[in-house]
Amino acid sequence: MALPFETGQPNGNPRAVAILAKTIYRELRAAGYAERDVMSLASELLGMVATEVKGQRTRQ
Repeated sequence: MALPFETGQPNGNPRAVAILAKTIYRELRAAGYAERDVMSLASELLGMVATEVKGQRTRQ
């Protein structure tokens, strides 16, 4: 899936992103975070990205 904004990596590796996500998830769960905590984190991250993308679109 193409992103509507620059990723910072011209040839980003989707597999690397999936591995990173899985690693972060496993580390959080191993550290004792509940599923709802991981979901809250994901929601916060998505909100930050959405805000940044919105800001980039308004500047164009």
